[in-house]
Amino acid sequence: MDQIVIRGGQRLKGRIPISGAKNAALTLLPCALLTDEPLTLRNLPRLADVDGFGHLLNQLGCSTTIEGSRPEDFGRVMTARATTLTSTVAPYDIVRKMRASILVLGPLLARAGEATVSLPGGCAIGNRPIDLHLKALEAFGAEIELASGYVKASAPGGRLAGGKFTFPVVSVGATENAVMAAVLAKGTCILENAAREPEIVDLCNCLVAMGAEIDGIGTETLTIEGVDRLHGATYRVMADRIEAGSYACAAVITEGDVELVGAKADEMEATLAALREAGATVEETKAGIRVAMSGRAQPVTLSTAPYPGFATDMQAQFMAMATLGTGASLFTETIFENRYMHVPELARMGCDIDVRGRSAVVRGVEKLIGAPVMATDLRASMSLIIAGLAAEGQTEVNRVYHLDRGYERLEEKLQAVGADIERISAG
Repeated sequence: MDQIVIRGGQRLKGRIPISGAKNAALTLLPCALLTDEPLTLRNLPRLADVDGFGHLLNQLGCSTTIEGSRPEDFGRVMTARATTLTSTVAPYDIVRKMRASILVLGPLLARAGEATVSLPGGCAIGNRPIDLHLKALEAFGAEIELASGYVKASAPGGRLAGGKFTFPVVSVGATENAVMAAVLAKGTCILENAAREPEIVDLCNCLVAMGAEIDGIGTETLTIEGVDRLHGATYRVMADRIEAGSYACAAVITEGDVELVGAKADEMEATLAALREAGATVEETKAGIRVAMSGRAQPVTLSTAPYPGFATDMQAQFMAMATLGTGASLFTETIFENRYMHVPELARMGCDIDVRGRSAVVRGVEKLIGAPVMATDLRASMSLIIAGLAAEGQTEVNRVYHLDRGYERLEEKLQAVGADIERISAG
């Protein structure tokens, strides 16, 4: 199994191109199931999860072709076409590997009038639940059955009737599934307390480009007037605001100066505010965002929240950044119950972190020492990379397949701005 080896202590300086957003790409790909015409996605990141979703689309009867990138894009161009759906079943063997697979539920239901999708990871509804996905679809007229670890959804008469649903709590995935299901409904579908993440806006803009009628994009109330059919389109995937924030944290902890090319400030305001709180210089440029740091990071107090709040996907990276700060930083995780799995691994490098339930206190230390560490999930993996970039000696990050799910050509990008980092292949 591959590992990433970092010899820390190098100041990062230069330009880092930001790839297309993983979380947006995995939401845009299932839109191909909503039409029999081609959907072409530009700036699609080269990631394991994107490849996995492409395989799922193939299983459902959707052809996919990939081209190289254009000069203004870092990723690839994929054209997906579901001329005829050959299956409406997303099997456990595929869905268990990638929770985003649940996002075929809404499009299949809208296009074919039925869908059978494995519960993500084989989990029970109460564990990282999808109950809000199902309740929203039921509110639009779907009939839902749970059997043998699968969700079986059907639309009486072949199309959803329409309706209104208010999310009791904000859910990004459920909002995405509900919007994709609603665009081909007979009537009007209204979603209240909908998620407002930039990735939701990207999804809605893509659907509008395909002929959908959506009002309230970017707000907590979405009104979708169902149409009889959608057509094909060419659409560019938004820049990855989480990738950009991750490299910004790397710049701060190494007291570096980097330009995040392609990043959009208005899509990551909470992250940029937190960077400024830590003492970084943050400014927009013609090409993106510049982040520079002189001295150690100042203490921060951060609590994760739905957009436009501070993203849970940035918590681990900021925690790593704070480990070499000048004082005590306080983190509170409100989105996921168990998102401090990176803490024991950071502690192996000399970090001083005290976890108390959903909160964690990070006391800055004078130095970090490189060590062998184990990645536990995608964002935790990046926190270990960030810590390794500033640690004395050598850090070996194992289980890097987590990183390959969300960071395109990470070593190449970091090497280009001065990091001493390499991937060592197993065997």
